[in-house]
Amino acid sequence: MSAGRVTLTAGELARARRRQAWRAGWAELTSSRSGVVGLVVMAAFVLVALAAPLLADVDGLSVTRATGGVLEQPSGHYWLGTDENGRSVLTLLIWGSRISLFVGVLATVISMVIGTLIGLASGYFEGWTGSLLYRLTEWFLVIPFLPLAVVLASILGGSLVNIAVVIGVTSWPSTALLIRSQTLSIKERPYLERAAVLGAGRWHQIRRHILPNVMPMVFANTTLTAAVAILSETTLSFLGLGDPTRVSWGSMLESAFSVGAITTGSWWYFVPPGVCVVLVVVAFTLVGRATEEVFNPRLRGRR
Repeated sequence: MSAGRVTLTAGELARARRRQAWRAGWAELTSSRSGVVGLVVMAAFVLVALAAPLLADVDGLSVTRATGGVLEQPSGHYWLGTDENGRSVLTLLIWGSRISLFVGVLATVISMVIGTLIGLASGYFEGWTGSLLYRLTEWFLVIPFLPLAVVLASILGGSLVNIAVVIGVTSWPSTALLIRSQTLSIKERPYLERAAVLGAGRWHQIRRHILPNVMPMVFANTTLTAAVAILSETTLSFLGLGDPTRVSWGSMLESAFSVGAITTGSWWYFVPPGVCVVLVVVAFTLVGRATEEVFNPRLRGRR
């Protein structure tokens, strides 16, 4: 090493370039107004979910400890009124955010892992292996999501983990197709051919060359998938297929519909959870679109 000059190894240089790319991507993301709005809304809901024990007493979820009247209107004591059991709707809303976000995030992780692995394998491997995985992806893609999810949820049961598994297992095909197309493109690039000539095996090529190049696409697709997962959890809970022992935004909407809150004009029971679902889905969608613009410069002119 010469005086006044630091020599970086190939690994250190690669890591420095990745850090620089992530910083540039973050700067581009925060320059998007819609992306910033989505991030702020997402952060607000995450903070509410994490701080639920501080914002609302967990005893407020118990039917036996309810102190309010039946479908009592909003007041100074109950800011968002009460449900049919006399519980505070605001308390249900705060604790329900935990369940909805937890199921949505867990389902997204499951979907991303399955979709990424199958997309990589179907795009990289040739012959019957790639063809079989591609046909499997197409088969899942053409099956209507809701009927398949309802059947699986009915078979597995209504626990939180089961609902997350159902959503994750039924929502991975679009991710797999996206990763497959990206893998097919990367596989034809010269540096991958040079790696093969130098003796790099299949798993080395996938782990060191293909996977790092598709991860930005996976990350961008994660936020869009999370929006679909949260909406799917709400749908399944509204249909009565969620965990009956836990309160989520979907179960609140299902309970409000069951007791006739719409016909009786008890708007404070069904409007807040509906608005929360819409805001979270829109926030994830905005962040997802902004992230797509970061990794695909051709979309930046469409803001």
